Amino acid sequence: MGAVSRGADSGARNGTEAAGRSGPDRGGPAPRAAGARRAAAAPRPGGPPKQDRSRATRQRLLAAAVDCLAEHGWAGSTVAVVAERAGVSRGAAQHHFPTREDLFTAAVEHVAEKRSAALRALARDLPPTGSTARTRTIVGELVDLYTGPLFRAALQLWVAASNEPQLGRRVVDLEARVGRETHRMAVQLLGADESVPGVRETVQGLLDLGRGLGLANLLTDDTARRERIVAQWARVLDDVLHPLPAAGVTAAPRPRPHD
Repeated sequence: MGAVSRGADSGARNGTEAAGRSGPDRGGPAPRAAGARRAAAAPRPGGPPKQDRSRATRQRLLAAAVDCLAEHGWAGSTVAVVAERAGVSRGAAQHHFPTREDLFTAAVEHVAEKRSAALRALARDLPPTGSTARTRTIVGELVDLYTGPLFRAALQLWVAASNEPQLGRRVVDLEARVGRETHRMAVQLLGADESVPGVRETVQGLLDLGRGLGLANLLTDDTARRERIVAQWARVLDDVLHPLPAAGVTAAPRPRPHD
């Protein structure tokens, strides 16, 4: 019995010492497990960084949301439908946009910002300031804001917002921001002086006209009539922005038209 007891005690001590040598202080299994976890968490060689992948996913979701709204309307544009079109999981979509309202208001604002950037870029290639050709080009570009997928998507959002108070509050704020930016871009491109009576209202009238032409274009192709109206409104704007001097008053010569 004593020998058995001593053998058991010795075995226990040896087991304890072995365990101590294999513990975290001795470089045993625990550090290897931590190393494995670090290796699993490290980015894959050659793959894009996680932040870039997340940004790309967000961009695909925003583009898909606008396309779905324009094609299927609010009722047919669920988060699941948008996620499928974007090629991502529904969970990934909800990670970026927790609610449906978050997704679609962000999508419309995103595309509106891209359109504003395109208008700013347009300013570098416009005809000379004060020319009829310049005004005609600007009017055409601003009216085009209301005839593409963005306007169709925004219109669907407005209709849904009129019946859903929670969405309505967000869309009102969104429309105010987009409207202010569009008006600011129009004033900048046209070189309009809004301190002159009637100029601000004329510029806003152009944007309201564009919205009406966009509505007329929803069911049928209204291109031919729209082009005639755009040409006429450009002439109206020229008369307001660059009025002829009163009789007996000498003014600086205006640039010749480049039509």
